[in-house]
Amino acid sequence: MLLAIDIGNTHTVCGVWSHDMWRAIWRRATAQSDTEDELAAWLRAMFDLSEIPWEVDRVICGSVVPRRDATWAMLGEKWLRAPVDFLRTGSEVGLAVDYDPPHAVGADRIANALGALDRFKPPIIVVDFGTATTFDSIDANGTYVGGAILPGVTLSSEALFDKAAKLPTVPYVAPATALGRNTVHSLQSGIMLGYAGAIDALAEGISEELGGNVKVIATGGLGPLFVGLCKTIESYEPTLTLDGLVIASDRLNKQG
Repeated sequence: MLLAIDIGNTHTVCGVWSHDMWRAIWRRATAQSDTEDELAAWLRAMFDLSEIPWEVDRVICGSVVPRRDATWAMLGEKWLRAPVDFLRTGSEVGLAVDYDPPHAVGADRIANALGALDRFKPPIIVVDFGTATTFDSIDANGTYVGGAILPGVTLSSEALFDKAAKLPTVPYVAPATALGRNTVHSLQSGIMLGYAGAIDALAEGISEELGGNVKVIATGGLGPLFVGLCKTIESYEPTLTLDGLVIASDRLNKQG
């Protein structure tokens, strides 16, 4: 079995891949103080709750939090007794990258590109709703060519609530109209409809620069909230990053 780990700034997502399918996927907060033992205790509990044997053959990590890498590596060595690979660059997994510098592309974005290319014909834009909302762009030749980074909806709205004392927190629900008739409605209009408009504007601009006829897909935690609001997004692919990590693991191990 393969354990795939997507270490993000806000959440870490772990998936168990076996017999060409996901046996289970779990999400936890990315805590800076967890030791390898504490992570192992949580992970073992997840295996037990999902009735999956504690038998991992290899581990693949995609991380955008470098200070957590050593802890997960120690978990693999100490508790799983399985080799741990880290996805670092596109070149090591056969993904052409045209970005300055190439190594600045995060592991999650490389994984998104691998997962998207395995499923769709390029050109492709992947809109990943995480701590930041990223736009991963793949041209018609299958080359990763960059994109855009937008502050995530949770990050930006929480900053607003924190700095504006009279504004209440609101659920992430799209209002029926753009014209807000009360404070909650006005906030939801600005956050949900305004954010959807920003996504469409960026996706349309990037699509034009890629030459048109671009497949636009979404992934990430808040993606389902915006698929119906954004006219550019065609589908939501919840496991795309993990799928890309599986592909990366296969390629890294073939090279090895």
